[in-house]
Amino acid sequence: MKIVQTKFEGLLILEPAVYQDDRGYFSEAYSYQRLKENGLDMRFIQDNQSFSRKGVIRGLHFQNAPKAQTKLVRVLQGVILDIVVDLRRNQATYKMVHAIELSKENRKQIMVPKGFAHGFSVLGETADILYKCDEVYAPECEGGIRFDDPELKIDWMIDPEKRIVSSKDSALPYLKNAQFHF
Repeated sequence: MKIVQTKFEGLLILEPAVYQDDRGYFSEAYSYQRLKENGLDMRFIQDNQSFSRKGVIRGLHFQNAPKAQTKLVRVLQGVILDIVVDLRRNQATYKMVHAIELSKENRKQIMVPKGFAHGFSVLGETADILYKCDEVYAPECEGGIRFDDPELKIDWMIDPEKRIVSSKDSALPYLKNAQFHF
């Protein structure tokens, strides 16, 4: 597994090795031992899966302490634009956005550490996303930032006329009014 450090401290791109032949392919999508050998000693305790159709934007979501989460995100089917925003005030990358295309074809994964807001848009017809979390969902700790925050200037690569956003996500505060403690 290749592990690529981004310019954001702790935000990693994982590229699993793929062994392909005339039967198909095999890939070790997750290995606690391999991550530990690379200095990533964390245990994931919950897997979440979401399915969405073209034009859907989900996010930007996070959980505050004491239930802040690290997530390992991958796409099982389809293609998404995965977006994270650094909310760690003590980092040089505070308020900066990182975008990466994740797909069934490229098999890339993104390790999103605590202190980031996370979201994605569906670029293909549909997308099936699996993400591992190192902490359980805690509604009392959840928070978010509006997907169309003018300060962040995120290009979701979805025509504004064709965006599908939940009423809950549309009601999230802008960054300047969001409550987060990282």
